[in-house]
Amino acid sequence: MGHYPVMLDEVLDMLAPVDGGVYVDGTFGAGGYTKAILDAADCTVVAIDRDPDAQKRADGLKADYDGRLVFLKGCFGDVAELLSDAGFEKVDGFVLDLGVSSFQLDEAERGFSFQKDGPLDMRMGPDIGESAAELVAVRGEKELADIIYQYGEERKSRRIARKIVEVRKEAPIETTAQLAEIVRSCLPKGKPGDIDPATRTFQAIRIAVNDELGELRRALESAESILAPGGRMVVVSFHSLEDSAVKRFFRKQSGGESVSRYQPDVRQDVSFELLTRKALKPSEKELSENARSRSARLRAAKYVGGAV
Repeated sequence: MGHYPVMLDEVLDMLAPVDGGVYVDGTFGAGGYTKAILDAADCTVVAIDRDPDAQKRADGLKADYDGRLVFLKGCFGDVAELLSDAGFEKVDGFVLDLGVSSFQLDEAERGFSFQKDGPLDMRMGPDIGESAAELVAVRGEKELADIIYQYGEERKSRRIARKIVEVRKEAPIETTAQLAEIVRSCLPKGKPGDIDPATRTFQAIRIAVNDELGELRRALESAESILAPGGRMVVVSFHSLEDSAVKRFFRKQSGGESVSRYQPDVRQDVSFELLTRKALKPSEKELSENARSRSARLRAAKYVGGAV
C-alpha cells in the first residue's frame, strides 16, 4: 500500500499555513504533510526524522521547492535543540503524525508488522540500540508483562510474557512471525474483521523499543519554547496512550486543569488556546480509502505566549 497522509485536510485546516511562515513537520516519514504545507503557502518547512530512508525521500523533494524545505536528521523530541542548531528561533507551526509510517510497515525487513514475516527489529532509526528481538530475549517476565500491559493495554499480558520466556529458553525469538504466533497462542481467536490478537503486543514492544511516549512528552514540553505567539501545534495520534498524553497537555496548558482541587476556580497561566475541544476523527471517505486511518485522532491548539 502506498503512503496516505492521515487526516491531511484537517491537518492543513488546523495548521493554517501562511506565506512567509516557518513550520516544523516533526515526523517527515514519506513527506505527505511537508509537501502539502509547502504547496499551501509560500512558506518554509523544517522536516525532522531519524529514519535514514526519510532523509533520502526529503532530498528527492528539495529540488521542487527552491530552498523552502530544510531536513534535519534527529528525533522530534529534540526539536528545540535541532532548530537552534540549524539557526531557527521561533516557528509558526509544529505538526506530529505519531506512530509508524506506511513505508516502515510495508518493509518486512524493518520488522514492524506481522503481516509480512521479517526480522524482529522495530527500530525507527540507527540511534536506537536495542531491537525488539533483543528486548524479548533479555527482559524479565515481569518487565515484559508490564510493557505489554502498559503500552499495549493487553489484559492477557502476564500469560503472553510467560509464554515468551518459555519459548526463548528453547530457541531465540528472531522473526515477526514467531512472536505473532506466540501471542496468538495465548489469546482466543477473534471473529472475522477483528484486529489480529498480536496487534496490541506488537504495539507495546514497538513503543518500548523506540521510547515513543518519552519522545512525545519531550516534544510537547518543547512546544512553548519553539512556537511564536499565534503558532499552532497539531498532533495526530493512533492509540489511547498518545491521545491521552496530548489531551492532558493541551488541557493543562489551556487552563482547563486547576492548580489545586481545593481551589477549582484558580487557573494556572494559560499558554495554549484549544482549537479542538474534542479529538477529530477521520472522515468516512478517508476511512473507505485508507483503513490505517481508523484509529487516528487529531488535536490542535494555538500558542498564546503565556498570556492569562
